[in-house]
Amino acid sequence: MLGTREPEVYGRETLDDINTRLRELAAQHSVELRSVQSNHEGALIDEMHRARAEGFHGILINPGALTHYSYALRDAMAAIALPAVEVHLSNVHKREEFRHHSVLAAVCVGQVLGFGWQSYLLGLEGLIAHIENTA
Repeated sequence: MLGTREPEVYGRETLDDINTRLRELAAQHSVELRSVQSNHEGALIDEMHRARAEGFHGILINPGALTHYSYALRDAMAAIALPAVEVHLSNVHKREEFRHHSVLAAVCVGQVLGFGWQSYLLGLEGLIAHIENTA
């Protein structure tokens, strides 16, 4: 729904637009990138397990509303032990109170929020730097 859902909050960029920019940035860093979108918690957990099994080195994730209540997603992130960066298009701290808490934050190396679609690029840059600095 990105690009059409509440554009005053989330912007007009589509997920395809953002993924194109992420692929371009990943290519500049010679990094392989796999993009996954699902509205299903279990599918996201399966993808995390697959990322670990296939040797990926990190996760960039916009967990949407799952941010605030998905202990299953949080536990999966902890279990795979890959560095993760949580991204949000909007500044969740300027929004409703329930959006202010992330159950995932404690298992992430960082969060980027409030920069619209650029949050993804900033998050990927940070994740790449973190992986390079800890290798």
